[in-house]
Amino acid sequence: MSTLRYRPLDLGRWIVWGATALLFALAPLMSDASFVLTLLSQMGILIIFALSYNMLLGQGGMLSFGHAVYSGLGAYFTVHALNLVGKGAFWFPVTLLPLVGGLAGLAFGLIFGYVTTKKSGTTFAMISLGIGEMVYACVLMFPAFFGGEGGISTNRVVGEPVLGLTYGPALQVYYLIAAWAFVSMAAMFALTQTPLGRMANAVRDNPERAEFVGYNTQRVRYLQMCLSAFFAGVAGGLSCINYEIVSAENVSALRSGGVLIATFIGGVGLFFGPILGAIVFTLFAIALSGFTKAWLLYLGLFFLAMVLYAPGGLAWLIAIQIPVLRARRFSELLWPYALALAAGLMLLCGLIGAVEMIYHLSLESAEESVIALAGLEVDVRALPSWLAVGALLAAGGVAMRHASRFVSARWHAIQQDIQRGAA
Repeated sequence: MSTLRYRPLDLGRWIVWGATALLFALAPLMSDASFVLTLLSQMGILIIFALSYNMLLGQGGMLSFGHAVYSGLGAYFTVHALNLVGKGAFWFPVTLLPLVGGLAGLAFGLIFGYVTTKKSGTTFAMISLGIGEMVYACVLMFPAFFGGEGGISTNRVVGEPVLGLTYGPALQVYYLIAAWAFVSMAAMFALTQTPLGRMANAVRDNPERAEFVGYNTQRVRYLQMCLSAFFAGVAGGLSCINYEIVSAENVSALRSGGVLIATFIGGVGLFFGPILGAIVFTLFAIALSGFTKAWLLYLGLFFLAMVLYAPGGLAWLIAIQIPVLRARRFSELLWPYALALAAGLMLLCGLIGAVEMIYHLSLESAEESVIALAGLEVDVRALPSWLAVGALLAAGGVAMRHASRFVSARWHAIQQDIQRGAA
């Protein structure tokens, strides 16, 4: 006779998801500027895309160089569906159009995934790269469907409004993206708790042992690949609605590399890592690019620093503070962290000054030699300017070295005390 068991409510998880939903709802209220809505909408799309990619890399251990194929093809099928709806060929609510992208991504995941998941490791990565390049070439070879280099444009305001939603205003588009992002996040998190999600982790960590206990590792990778392609297609469908144009860039290696960088910056080991990475990457690509032409250099340097000093990503940096907070020892790290932050800001100021001055000399040498940096007028051809930047770099480098040693010593001392207390 079966008995019912009471499963206690995970209050912390409900608080986190509730706070996430509240943040999605209130984020546009930060500012009424259209730039903020554009930024938030792109963050929402990239969050879905990065989480779908992490289903491969973080949860399944599959490094893919062609994940944009599924989001891009999902966007192409969505734009054709949207144009057909606009012509009156059939009725379909714009609210559900991302499902068209998701199903298209799933279909191509079933096709391409059957080939790619037969291998793992480096071979899988190379096959995914080859498929990505093949699809990109097909986009240019078949302009009748893909629109060539110019792409295919559309109009998201079609048909009769449903519940007053026309998706003409950017605010309505943002809330559509936010709703799909929240639902997709919840679905992908739920998948991590299923037997398939657990087995994907097992195949990632030890495929030989997974096969030994009777699991088909290729089938696990294949199923994970198909589900990942579905959510990537959803992101592509939302991208089509947001931009109202789909081009070859949507399936390019540049977009695949972008989602890889965003996911790695956030951290592949924790579920919320790609969310942080998507936010940071969007800030670099949208916000920072409006201020400097060297934003790609800053992104590359930031990515390099993460790889060298925090390979677990931003999520890992946050997660390792939790045991210290539980032990009520975090206050002992405030002073070391403050010194490291001050040293880092000094080094960053020197780096930004040097990069911006070099960029101005090399790219805009015919213009004025005086540029504005942090409200200061700096003459890029004057020796004192270069001496000041050099001094900031040198002082910041020395200070950062000492501060990092201070942080490391205090950190290890606290960790040893925590381990002794646990023992």
